[in-house]
Amino acid sequence: MTGTVYKSTGSWYTVKSSQGDFIECRMKGKFRIKGIKSTNPIAVGDIVDYELEETSDTVTGTIHKIHERKNYIVRKSVNLSHQMHIIASNIDTVFLLVTINNPPTTPNFIDRFLVTAEAYGIETVLVFNKIDTFDDPTLDEQLYLQHIYENIGYKCLRVSAKESKGIDKLKEMMIGKVSMFSGHSGVGKSTLVNALEPTLHLKTKTISEASKQGQHTTTFAEMYDLSFDARIIDTPGIKGFGIVDMEKEEISGYFPEFFKLKEQCKFNNCLHKDEPNCAIKKALKKDEIAWSRYNSYLKILEGDDENYRTDSYDEDRKASDETRK
Repeated sequence: MTGTVYKSTGSWYTVKSSQGDFIECRMKGKFRIKGIKSTNPIAVGDIVDYELEETSDTVTGTIHKIHERKNYIVRKSVNLSHQMHIIASNIDTVFLLVTINNPPTTPNFIDRFLVTAEAYGIETVLVFNKIDTFDDPTLDEQLYLQHIYENIGYKCLRVSAKESKGIDKLKEMMIGKVSMFSGHSGVGKSTLVNALEPTLHLKTKTISEASKQGQHTTTFAEMYDLSFDARIIDTPGIKGFGIVDMEKEEISGYFPEFFKLKEQCKFNNCLHKDEPNCAIKKALKKDEIAWSRYNSYLKILEGDDENYRTDSYDEDRKASDETRK
């Protein structure tokens, strides 16, 4: 039998059959997926083959095959630095939820996520949430970020799950697709899913006033069928986003604005740091490339995974200013 993984708890997997039934399944032995050193060989969104096992009081399943994935998105494992954790697979669109100060989402985090999505061929839309809470300085910061990413070519939405602003436009982009919501804890992923589909009643928590950080409400990634012909994968909040399996020479290719110019560099293997006649550095000096983006590139290039989450947007901006000098 064949089905789709809707929930993963690490040991048990909820699989939806082609007939619409949900079966609790386990893995049959260990899966070794070619080319992937992952802490979780089966992820939400996977298409799997399984066999039913009946006992006196219940019916469960055993997964024995994972179908080839059209894509997947990964991050560095929290505890195992040389392995990756597959967040979800077979995704049409990722909606990365961004909040300016409640909690802060830094450009460095955004860029790391976008680079990984580019590398695995997944469309990403930036969703600036909680616009109902903005004062004038916060609005300026949000519009500045939106300007940067729209100029690069990324789609951006401004929403308020609390006041249902931008919800209809978001729904339009999700119809007929498998979408994933991602972002830090507290950016409002579960609240936004509830705004899209109030009958789900997903658990939500308020932001910690002491740390201005979110509290985990989603423990495991889980897919939901929505009433408007869409499916959404809600994921646990991500503190940081470590980059995995990228050679230094290929990183700039996942920055679309760098990729357009890199052939104009004097050297084919230009890393856009100290090399002469670098097209990216020339564009940077003309403010044709955002300094925050270049700063993120340098951090990824240098393997700065220990500090990939800063405490505030201002710290990322300060680092960009220092780089510019």
